[in-house]
Amino acid sequence: MLLIPCPYCGDRPELEFRYGGEAHVVRPANPAAVSDDDWATYLYQRTNARGLHRERWRHVHGCGRFFNVQRDTTTDQILAATKIGAQS
Repeated sequence: MLLIPCPYCGDRPELEFRYGGEAHVVRPANPAAVSDDDWATYLYQRTNARGLHRERWRHVHGCGRFFNVQRDTTTDQILAATKIGAQS
């Protein structure tokens, strides 16, 4: 089982968490001015890269907070877990 290091609660089993998608995806400043194609790209297109990946997780069965994780998708090794807004 994968242990995820919550920056608020410490290491916990993955069953306590929910994946929140790719981290650092910036929402358009004025969504009404964005074309349908660009809006679809923002909503659905993600890099899904093999290797180092930045992800958002939520500790649903703990503190309930969101945080960012740097994880190697080829090995599932977690390299860093940081609070939202902190450098990761």
